[in-house]
Amino acid sequence: MHDRKVTPDMVPVIKLARRMQIPYSWISAYYAGLNFGRIADVMQGRLYPEIPPAQHLPTDFPRTV
Repeated sequence: MHDRKVTPDMVPVIKLARRMQIPYSWISAYYAGLNFGRIADVMQGRLYPEIPPAQHLPTDFPRTV
């Protein structure tokens, strides 16, 4: 299976979601199977450290009830 690449437009959402303590599994599912390691790379500043978190999650992002 091919590892999906993180794109710059994904990064703000990933950063905000993790700040909100949204599980890696939800983020991975939202981005169609994005590897947990790529999410960790974003959060550890190894990928796109200069991109800030989003102000809001996308309206179609999974949320708790």
